[in-house]
Amino acid sequence: METYMKELAYHSMQVDMSLMQLSKEMKDFKDEMKDFKDEMKDFKDEMKDFKDDTKDFKDDTKAYKEENARINREMNRQWGELAHKMGTMAEDIVAPNLPRIARELFGLEEPQFFAVRVKRKQDSRNREFDVIAAYDDYVLVNETKSSLNDKDVNLFVEALLEFRVFFPEYQSCKIIGIIASLYVEQSLIRYCSAKGILVMAMGDSTMDILNKGAEQPY
Repeated sequence: METYMKELAYHSMQVDMSLMQLSKEMKDFKDEMKDFKDEMKDFKDEMKDFKDDTKDFKDDTKAYKEENARINREMNRQWGELAHKMGTMAEDIVAPNLPRIARELFGLEEPQFFAVRVKRKQDSRNREFDVIAAYDDYVLVNETKSSLNDKDVNLFVEALLEFRVFFPEYQSCKIIGIIASLYVEQSLIRYCSAKGILVMAMGDSTMDILNKGAEQPY
């Protein structure tokens, strides 16, 4: 009996020691988990700060781009109005952009003929076109107006239909009409598209086509 009691006491002591060790390990584990949670919280806070900084940067960049675009539009508007007052809008603003537009829209490189204020006489009639850019198979014909209305569009269509009469050397070419103005209302853009006329107006940085793909060769 005495031996049994000693063994029981020994096992009990071992159990107590195991429990104490387990308790200590559980405490250490809980402390480690707490440290891990604290580190995760710090990491999340850092990520939140990073996201906030990134958002602020994006907002600042977006605001900068919008402000820069606004300034460009305003400068171009003033430049356009000044050029119009001087009567040189076609020469100063529209004409320099036509080769770029021909390249971007139709893949055309250097024009064979490029001129501003081109006049032709046929019998007793005269025609003047603001800008002409001629290529192998295409001729871009421009009419420039300070302000645009549907009557201007209709008159331009008539001029395009008669273009080969005054320029028979381009008989086999596709004639692309481009009408330009500083600002063009959406209703007029739709009207020009229905007539197959491209509309050029002031964009964020320069003159650009507002209805790409609407061209219908004459």
